[in-house]
Amino acid sequence: MQNKGGVSVSRAKLTQSSRWVVKIGSALLTDDGKGLARDLIAQWVAQLAELREQGLELVLVSSGSVAEGMLRLGMQSRPNELHLLQAAAAVGQMGLVQAYEENFQKHGFHTAQVLLTHDDLSDRKRYLNARSTIRSIIKLGAIPIINENDTVVTDEIRFGDNDTLGALVANLVEADGLIILTDQEGMYTKDPRKHMDAELLTEVLAEDGGLDVMASGESGSLGRGGMATKVRAARLAARSGAYTLIVGGRIESVLLRLRRGEELGTMMLPSSSRQVARKQWLAGHLQIKGRLVLDDGAVKKLKKEGKSLLCVGVSAATGEFKRGDIVSCVDVSGKELARGLINYDVEDARRILRCPSDQIINALGYCHEPELIHRDNLVLV
Repeated sequence: MQNKGGVSVSRAKLTQSSRWVVKIGSALLTDDGKGLARDLIAQWVAQLAELREQGLELVLVSSGSVAEGMLRLGMQSRPNELHLLQAAAAVGQMGLVQAYEENFQKHGFHTAQVLLTHDDLSDRKRYLNARSTIRSIIKLGAIPIINENDTVVTDEIRFGDNDTLGALVANLVEADGLIILTDQEGMYTKDPRKHMDAELLTEVLAEDGGLDVMASGESGSLGRGGMATKVRAARLAARSGAYTLIVGGRIESVLLRLRRGEELGTMMLPSSSRQVARKQWLAGHLQIKGRLVLDDGAVKKLKKEGKSLLCVGVSAATGEFKRGDIVSCVDVSGKELARGLINYDVEDARRILRCPSDQIINALGYCHEPELIHRDNLVLV
């Protein structure tokens, strides 16, 4: 199905998106282990800078630190010993971030390095802190560059591959799409390196079980991912309603062309929209830890105007909840109206009830967020 401009309905999502997570793999970044592919990095950065100037918010998830460290340290193959991997990551991260910073500076953008472990995203409070920090970086006009914290990670907490990290970051920042730049032009019905009759898939549902058969579990010596990890990443991203686009990173002006809606690579679509997916998650998949009683004014703001819940409209808070827990919002008669993720622990929430947002810092000595529950984290029931 085509729009009037010749762009398919699904590809129109690329032109309409407000936030992307872009993931670039090790093989691309290090030119298959020959060293940082500086010409390609410069090209990607130029495209990212142009997209940012167009108003598209961007988060970059970058592999390459281990591979660059191996090259600098003269390692011939990826080490198996954890301490050597961590050492290579520490050395390589310096060159990787420097390359990005130098190129983004040419276009007038600052970069911000963010290193994450699985613990950061599985612990609710650290998850919220990471999200707030990355969102603040974006609002300040800088480009967050995220990598797994290989220098401290252990086998028990590692993501396993940066495709998975990219999907989790897409969920974290509520991105519209995850763009995975790879050394293949997309996903094929068979491994194109072995089968001449392999056909490029242009559009599939992320949950399609047939993808597991098609995806190769192989990966290069530099990275930990293969096409199978990209399928898993697409399914993770789909949980929050984000689409995933797997595409060749060496295609000329690939990111700009995707933004225009060109049919490049393989688009993996979620089965539901971002809003629907998030509301389903909020409404049915978390345990309610507390309850907030709203006055009539706050009820009106939520039900009729779709606003965030402010402290000034809440008269009581019960339960034992922490920041990031889900709480129930009820009217004065006790009828449940909504559920959402609370921005404050119960003790602090009680201290700022009926408090105007600009007075939170006076009451607590700090201000996580001006809202008690942001509208993005609130669903009517």
